[in-house]
Amino acid sequence: MTWGATGLVVRFGATVALDGVDLAIEAGRVYAVIGGDGSGKSTLLRVLAGVLPGDEGEVRRPPVGRVGFVSTAGGLYRDLSVEENVEFVAQAYRLESWRDRADDLLRRAGIDAFRDRLAGHLSGGQQRKLAGSLALLPEPDLLVLDEVTTGVDPYSRMEIGRLVAGAAAAGAAVVAATAYLDEAERAEDVVLLHRGRVLASGPPQRITAGMPGSIDDTDEPEDPARAWRHGARWRQWRPDAPSGGGRVRLEDAAIVHELLAEGAAPP
Repeated sequence: MTWGATGLVVRFGATVALDGVDLAIEAGRVYAVIGGDGSGKSTLLRVLAGVLPGDEGEVRRPPVGRVGFVSTAGGLYRDLSVEENVEFVAQAYRLESWRDRADDLLRRAGIDAFRDRLAGHLSGGQQRKLAGSLALLPEPDLLVLDEVTTGVDPYSRMEIGRLVAGAAAAGAAVVAATAYLDEAERAEDVVLLHRGRVLASGPPQRITAGMPGSIDDTDEPEDPARAWRHGARWRQWRPDAPSGGGRVRLEDAAIVHELLAEGAAPP
């Protein structure tokens, strides 16, 4: 089954948060949604999870009991223990024979030793891993994750990545907004949002290969409007140069697509 949206429009008063977004999410695949602040990432994921209605267009999602969702707020009851959070979710989804799965998820997330600890007393990484485990508890057909790895340590990011990969391997369609483009590069498909519109979508390699012009490393950019910092040096986009040269990263392609959208060079 394919989930997603066609012609999705969401407005907040006079502000258009999503403007005709098309997205097809296939079972067993991981989709990364990237874009800057105000691009519409969280709005898109909230609509897909069913917690926000769209104003126009079609949304395709499983029944509510078959959707797992982690918002940027975390979705935990901080004054309940880990075990109590698990039991609450199991009851809310009306699950049966869930304890073995819960034990396995907590073990794989590395938080099974903290069952009696209040969720609010867990570290940031532990809280995000618990939130991910709770979203996976009902074995969802669609797993929606809104920047679940933001602000956590690299090891926790890796553990969350393993949980997400396991969900996709089990047949879930996974769509995750991320602030880390190295994570997005490992996804099977990427959706680049900018001001509520999809600028590019598809496998990361296709997005980078389809970028016009070339990218050079330089100590001093010739055109600051088409350059950005990368470590101690700069990356310089040359829109009229032949494609090729050094490795083009997803970050490069995302910036170039946004520059094109802002009229930095003719497409």
